[in-house]
Amino acid sequence: MKAVPSATGTADDADRDRAIPIPCLLGPTASGKTAAALAFAAREARSGRSVEIVSVDSALVYRGMDIGTAKPTAAERAAVPHHLIDIVEPVNAYSAADFRADALRTVGEILARNGVPLLVGGTLLYYRALTAGLNDLPAADAAVRAALETDAAREGWPALHARLARVDAATAARLAPNDAQRIQRALEVFVLTGQPMSALLAAPRTHDRDAARYRFVPVTLEPSERGVLHERIARRFDAMLAAGFVDEVRALRARGDLHPGLPSMRCVGYRQVWAYLDGATDYAAMREQGIFATRQLCKRQLTWLRSMPERTVIDCCADDATTEAVGAIARVVSGES
Repeated sequence: MKAVPSATGTADDADRDRAIPIPCLLGPTASGKTAAALAFAAREARSGRSVEIVSVDSALVYRGMDIGTAKPTAAERAAVPHHLIDIVEPVNAYSAADFRADALRTVGEILARNGVPLLVGGTLLYYRALTAGLNDLPAADAAVRAALETDAAREGWPALHARLARVDAATAARLAPNDAQRIQRALEVFVLTGQPMSALLAAPRTHDRDAARYRFVPVTLEPSERGVLHERIARRFDAMLAAGFVDEVRALRARGDLHPGLPSMRCVGYRQVWAYLDGATDYAAMREQGIFATRQLCKRQLTWLRSMPERTVIDCCADDATTEAVGAIARVVSGES
């Protein structure tokens, strides 16, 4: 375990000691977050304290997307209350700002009933919005997005990436030419504001009094050996396929209101299975692409985590990872971290 000073929050130094410590169990996909969170909840229950889990996951918010998101099972959710799961239809968008508002409200409600809130997940954009505040970015605009999608269908996303480079070189430099979702968002922001998204992201963030009540303390599960996590990812993707992942996506397609351009259907795994059902690839290629995309997601998540010096790191490859994580979370709750 690697422990470093833990104090990620929105209060200034004078208020930090008065802020309520909130444990946040973060980590890449397949790192063992669910097992550790449930183990901590079971430990607290033996002491008469009720833990409630607040999901920090941009895929778990969608209804009907269970297998491909590795959503907690019905039994797990019955054993420990879970929040911010199954709250949005996949045809709708859910933003970091939505998450921040919902998470702050939920944490307050849990504390009001003398529960122990535990934030768990791997969507670090959500975590950053919660702990560092929000940038002054405009809300999504359906008309602008539709126009950009029409342009992309005609010209291709690499052409729109080149367009982005002309107005926001900094953002374009960090995006792949086919990263449709992020290219579209960056161009949308420029169209709506006349300013590069990179400049808006660099501006001071908006905080609020509710967030200042809390001190969000990250405990992270990270691999000492990347290959171990890669093997887990492959095994889990195969387990999803065996559990009916393709049929789940087939049922989503049959609704008639979903398409591959939606944020929900761009989730890792879903877009690869959708392409397979379109006949764009075969089953073996879909499997390999899904595993590769999940590993790439894992890489991005680890990059985010390693930019957080305040975290306490647990080696998720270690045999005692769950025990170590439970202990670290307990120290946060007791105020020792």
